[in-house]
Amino acid sequence: MADPFITLLKAHQAVYERTGGLFGHRLLFGMPSLLLYTVGRKTGQPRTSALIYGRDGDSYLVTASNGGAKRPPGWLPNVKAQPQCEIQIGRKKIPVTAEAIYSDDPRFEKLWDEVNRANHGQYRKYQENTTRRIPVVKLTPR
Repeated sequence: MADPFITLLKAHQAVYERTGGLFGHRLLFGMPSLLLYTVGRKTGQPRTSALIYGRDGDSYLVTASNGGAKRPPGWLPNVKAQPQCEIQIGRKKIPVTAEAIYSDDPRFEKLWDEVNRANHGQYRKYQENTTRRIPVVKLTPR
């Protein structure tokens, strides 16, 4: 059975995309969300993912949680292969550089806490569902 939050996020993404960002920046309970635009590392095709984000200064923080699944989301290897990508916050598009930050990085806990707070603790629950260490991805404007 699909995680209801993931199902909600997919419906939310459709609204975000179809309205050009006029609707969709805030998810239920005021959680901020962005659209991440990547290029498929194998297909070369454009990909879009709606993700809840936190902030670290000028940078945006997302997690590669995939709802706590054993495998990371498809967008993670895409940004690792091509870190120059783009995000959309509301109607504004921002070119960014993506950096995956794992639990062995001294910055991890601070960044994890920030993005987990933005998602009302849901990422901690996802981490409990998998042995895979879920990374934080820092999206820094270029």
